[in-house]
Amino acid sequence: MRPSLLRPATPRALLRRPSQIPRRLLPLLAHPSQQPNPPPCRPHSTTTTSSVNETEISHFSSLASSWWDPHGPSRPLHLMNPHRHDFIRSCLSSSPTSPPYSSLTYLDIGCGGGIFAESAARLPATLSITGIDASPVIISVAKSHARRDPSLAQKLSYLNSPIESLVLPPVDIVTCFEVIEHVDYPSQFLGELIKFVRPGGWVVMSTIARTWTSWVTTNLVAEDILKMVPKGTHDWDKYLHEYELREWFSKENSREGKKVWGDARVMGVVFVPGCGWKEVKGSEKLGNYFFGVQRLV
Repeated sequence: MRPSLLRPATPRALLRRPSQIPRRLLPLLAHPSQQPNPPPCRPHSTTTTSSVNETEISHFSSLASSWWDPHGPSRPLHLMNPHRHDFIRSCLSSSPTSPPYSSLTYLDIGCGGGIFAESAARLPATLSITGIDASPVIISVAKSHARRDPSLAQKLSYLNSPIESLVLPPVDIVTCFEVIEHVDYPSQFLGELIKFVRPGGWVVMSTIARTWTSWVTTNLVAEDILKMVPKGTHDWDKYLHEYELREWFSKENSREGKKVWGDARVMGVVFVPGCGWKEVKGSEKLGNYFFGVQRLV
């Protein structure tokens, strides 16, 4: 029987006794109600604990100038973008209670330089999209790039804000692509994120499973050998299995005393050098994957 939400040590620390495992490697997705002295989680309020990791913000801010270079460090994100849209469409079409595809509202959390946000704003089906990021440098890049296309102004807006300080009405789709593995307190982060999903709407995320395969591909190969991305981009300790996310939403249903969140949809993808990202069934248990869940009520 697998331990529920118990995070293993990193490859460098597998021989440590449990008492020697750093506190940050212990149950990372334990529900806020199970955490000692959990921070308050009131709707649209500023909590005393931020999920923002300043080291992560500094790292990605240093890449801001190359964010829109399709052959630069953000190339994997550019190649991933079409799959983001494909997965969102598959989520919407899977449920008769999904919002109509003709007038969707989005909140893109951790939007970076705006790769997804801009592409979503250009879709006729998009009514509006707000992108937020905790890095003022990256948000500046996103705004500057969006100004190149004046037609985006009516649909697209950006805010430099952590999610804990955000005050916005609920939307149809909350996206969070390649973000949750970079935050502190992911359970608190999810607790804030779900407040912005209206009934019938969807949370759509992407992240990486915490396996030996993902450590080899993202840390060893991508960073150290091929140098596809700068060293320090990935922290294997923060990767999340899809079953951990499923369990978190299941516990949220239990906390509410009713089924607020539906059954999750998952799609695994694998990066093939020279070809880009490819959907591979079952690969969500090994590395990169998309995760979607609908708010029922």
